[in-house]
Amino acid sequence: MRHDDRASTENSASTDSGNARTALVFPGQGAQKQGMGEVWREAESWPLVAGISEHTGVDVEDLLLKADDETLRRTDLAQIAVFTTEVLAHREAAAAGVLGEVVACAGHSLGEYTALYAAGALSLADAARLVAARGRAMRVCAERSPGTMAAVVRLAAETVEALAARAQEAGEELWVANVNAPGAIVVSGTADGVARLGESAVESGGKVIPLKVGGAFHSPRMADAAAELEAALTAVEFAAEHMPVVANVDARAYADGGRWRELELRQLTSPVRWEECVRTLAGELGCTRFVELGPGRQLTGMIRRIAKDAATVPVDSSAALAKLTAPSD
Repeated sequence: MRHDDRASTENSASTDSGNARTALVFPGQGAQKQGMGEVWREAESWPLVAGISEHTGVDVEDLLLKADDETLRRTDLAQIAVFTTEVLAHREAAAAGVLGEVVACAGHSLGEYTALYAAGALSLADAARLVAARGRAMRVCAERSPGTMAAVVRLAAETVEALAARAQEAGEELWVANVNAPGAIVVSGTADGVARLGESAVESGGKVIPLKVGGAFHSPRMADAAAELEAALTAVEFAAEHMPVVANVDARAYADGGRWRELELRQLTSPVRWEECVRTLAGELGCTRFVELGPGRQLTGMIRRIAKDAATVPVDSSAALAKLTAPSD
């Protein structure tokens, strides 16, 4: 592994991490919110924002501190903003010594790129460039091939898959995009396809909640984005060896850079198997503690429904980090 600006994951445990085997997890697009950088503005790692701005060609400080919700709904900008806050959270948590014995990483969709950085598979510069290229490719693809997404609740993944197959048989474009947790599925497709699913889901006892997203992500409608991203992936260097990262597309752990170009291309058009990823971390890799790094606590809620015996530690602000480092009474 090159020791340039790849992440250094500290293994010094905080008082509450004990001997737990820790997984670092990073959320994806959708976690962004206005002013999301304010909670890290006084952090020692804040100068990294300027570097990420240089790598991406975007004024990231302005994005984190001043951009409104409408601006942050733009796919390419949202991804850079979320990635940057995850990098800040990771750097600060590592410096504070609260990560414990880190044995693996994983990220949800976009978060997988931060996971690769945290695991030492990518330098910060290469990770930032890939995130920028991915966001641009997805945005352009969505403009050419419009689509949408929706959350399906109260139904098992098998039921949603069967309903999606029925919609496809009727000529609609609809696919399962995320299997996040028991009873928490996301679908992608055309507006008509999602509407059709909404009707059949209600009949099956479920509910469909439209999501405010810019396209039908993690579906075959992103094929053009994969073609655009391939050139950017070819231009970066993945470490020959790195900490294991569990991939979204197959929920398998990879500890070398040989497969990641293929895996990230597949990720754009394939479902995010997050529930299986968490089960791999908890089962095969023996993780008993999950530290979520980034804006919000979306993954923490999912993990609590999947690995119920595991400890979850959200680090979404300097205040949350301060609580972890405060001495016990």
